[in-house]
Amino acid sequence: MIYVGIDDTDTLDDPGTNQLARHLVRELAGQYRGRMIVRHQLLEDPRVPCTKKNGCASILFEPVSASDATSKDLSPPLGGEGPGEGGTATLINALRDLIIPWCPKASDPGLCVASQVPESVINWGLRCKRELVTQAEAHNIAIDAGIHLEGLGGTEDGVIGALAAIRLMATKNDGRVVHFGSAAQDWYDVTGCLEIEDILNRGVEVVRTINSEELVTRGTVDVGKRLRPNYRHGQVVLYVTPRDAATWEAARVT
Repeated sequence: MIYVGIDDTDTLDDPGTNQLARHLVRELAGQYRGRMIVRHQLLEDPRVPCTKKNGCASILFEPVSASDATSKDLSPPLGGEGPGEGGTATLINALRDLIIPWCPKASDPGLCVASQVPESVINWGLRCKRELVTQAEAHNIAIDAGIHLEGLGGTEDGVIGALAAIRLMATKNDGRVVHFGSAAQDWYDVTGCLEIEDILNRGVEVVRTINSEELVTRGTVDVGKRLRPNYRHGQVVLYVTPRDAATWEAARVT
């Protein structure tokens, strides 16, 4: 598995970072399988330059030559052995070639790629969610950890969120899943009311109430414009609130 983080890839008048992430999954499908895309919320503060809300995106890629994982655990553990920079070099070049022409001139894109997320990166993602940080800090952390991090245009401020994205993905406990399935079909590109059985057949592992986290196994859920579960405790979880005795409404959780 290879972690990819991207951020600051758009402007108000252009497709957002989540759409770029889906584009990367589609374009690289012949070489890498995009296991999931997760959107992470970072610090919202007037001093932080961002397009709308200060979010970044992580993608979990798997080389297509690798055997299909049989475990429900979708991402590798923190630390441990990995293919290293050499094993990700081809993917880095392919990502760069796709991201640069996609991003408008006024954007400040950043790209981060890692086959593992060392302990030294652990605090970075959490800091980006609650305090102001700098490009210099991001680069220093990436260099010390042996992680590929680069700016691809503009001010290159996107390196901050790109590094945060891979860290937050690696926790298996942050963000909203915005793509799950295959390059050809996004299982979460559905709208309206779905039976819970159908939701569970789309890669959502459990449905829980937002307040008590009680397990919900029956009924219909209004998912809204798109199915948007969360990545929590190593599981893809859809949180819901009750509408009536047999109907639930999906809760939008960052």
